[in-house]
Amino acid sequence: MQGWVNSNLRATSVCVDSGSAALHSKQEKEYFTMNSDMDGDTENQVELEEKTRLINQVLELQHTLEDLSARVDAVKEENLKLKSENQVLGQYIENLMSASSVFQTTDTKSKRKTTKGIKKEK
Repeated sequence: MQGWVNSNLRATSVCVDSGSAALHSKQEKEYFTMNSDMDGDTENQVELEEKTRLINQVLELQHTLEDLSARVDAVKEENLKLKSENQVLGQYIENLMSASSVFQTTDTKSKRKTTKGIKKEK
């Protein structure tokens, strides 16, 4: 059995020696291809992670924009409500001022002249 193993080993070494250039070339090519695949897989993985990160960032920004748009709409609505209330209050104040004698515009000179004129005629 030992002879068979030795002869087998010699045959294998002869085969390897005679085709070593082809064998190394084939192994290197397979290794290079495998490495390229791994590099490609790694690059693809990095690209996929980057795309996923960007997609998540875009989605987050879209949600933020939706929230801001809703807030702007709410503020616009509140602004319109307050403007309307201010108009009502302004009209109310004007009505109170016109009804009150304290806020009536009076021309004291014209009243004095009228009263003086009436006194003179008497």
